[in-house]
Amino acid sequence: MPANLGQSVFDGGLEFPAMLVHRGALAHNVTTMAAFVRDHGMELAPHAKTHMSPEIAAMQLAAGAWGLTVATPRQAETVRGFGVRRIMVANQVVDPAGLTWAAHELERDPSFEFLSFADSTAGVDILAGHAGPRPFRVLVELGHEGGRAGCRSVKELLELASYVQVTPGVELAGVAGYEGGLKGADEVRDYLGSLQEAVEHLRVRNPILSVGGSQWFDVIGRELVATQARILLRSGAYVTHDDGFYQERTPFNRMEGELRPALEVWAHVLSTPEPGLAIVGMGKRDAPYDEGLPIPRRGGVTIVKMQDQHTVVRATGLKPGDLLAFGISHPCTAFDKWRLLPLVDRDYRVVGTISTNF
Repeated sequence: MPANLGQSVFDGGLEFPAMLVHRGALAHNVTTMAAFVRDHGMELAPHAKTHMSPEIAAMQLAAGAWGLTVATPRQAETVRGFGVRRIMVANQVVDPAGLTWAAHELERDPSFEFLSFADSTAGVDILAGHAGPRPFRVLVELGHEGGRAGCRSVKELLELASYVQVTPGVELAGVAGYEGGLKGADEVRDYLGSLQEAVEHLRVRNPILSVGGSQWFDVIGRELVATQARILLRSGAYVTHDDGFYQERTPFNRMEGELRPALEVWAHVLSTPEPGLAIVGMGKRDAPYDEGLPIPRRGGVTIVKMQDQHTVVRATGLKPGDLLAFGISHPCTAFDKWRLLPLVDRDYRVVGTISTNF
């Protein structure tokens, strides 16, 4: 549990290992992305799968976010509990229980907006079969060769869009895509061009065009500026950024501005069984490892490997009881390891808590 408000995390009231959230960096990132989308005529639907936190969601919405994006109906139900009025499920939804919940929620609250993706007639039929009095609004998804989901051509997408428009229980809202799996700016530009082409051929008023927007939002901002659609970015990892995966890939490496790493894990040295070797009480249950290992803050410390509850490091001069700090790589697999995180100021005093709902 977090230490008392106003108390330093190092005063003995906090158990380690612990993941901390730096308030200043968190607020900076929320403000920075809100300004970026506003300045480029776009809107932000932050992907809440990153944090699943009511406190962070409230900050994003207060900064002007259109609503929240999620990956599953279960996540949609959770963030709906945060009081969110607009939710986009950036996925093909086929789960009967989840669709039943969404249909009931749409019927219960006329002001509630719910969007999901479709890339096949079978998927559209599943949505239609679970619709209530209000139809499910659908973004037809355009993928790319070797990519995740989505129609593999604009022609296929437009045929699916036509199918949506003649199917009771669903309503065409626009087009969706995900550019994060592409390998370079040229591929991203070509793909965005295909998304624009798809939008231009849709027979729908005020279409939505939704894209990922974590690694390429600078290219998106330039390429889609003249698109006659409501552009919704689904960026998620920006909110806490990191010291690894996204630090290397952020568009702010190519333009003015910055995002700041807001997450940090502290853990004790438990053992120094051999010269130059130390065992730290932080493992895969405490910090992400799927897109790079944690990054030691202390010079001369190198991670050898991570285990469930331990991290093996090479270093000299460490002794049991020493506290070490680590930055993280990939925030989307960091928050799910914790249910309550201390929010700290620059002096590591606790100024609040961040809760998660995974």
